[in-house]
Amino acid sequence: MDYTEADLPVRIHHGEIVTLAGGKSVRFDSNGEAKDIFFGDEFNPSLQLFPGMDYEFEAGGAKYRLVPDFDDTMLVEKL
Repeated sequence: MDYTEADLPVRIHHGEIVTLAGGKSVRFDSNGEAKDIFFGDEFNPSLQLFPGMDYEFEAGGAKYRLVPDFDDTMLVEKL
């Protein structure tokens, strides 16, 4: 399933995509408990997050946060 900024905050599952302001997209692949985070059409992950961590970034002039969980989900929210 694909989501847009209008759906935020949203908890996505492995392989789902959120398209944010300015057209930037974010998705993740599970690697055990770790989540490999991809922006856009990247082949290699930009970063790896574990449950209990979070990551803030900007896209299209807005700020967002990624928060992985122990299940196969990750929260994507606008700050």
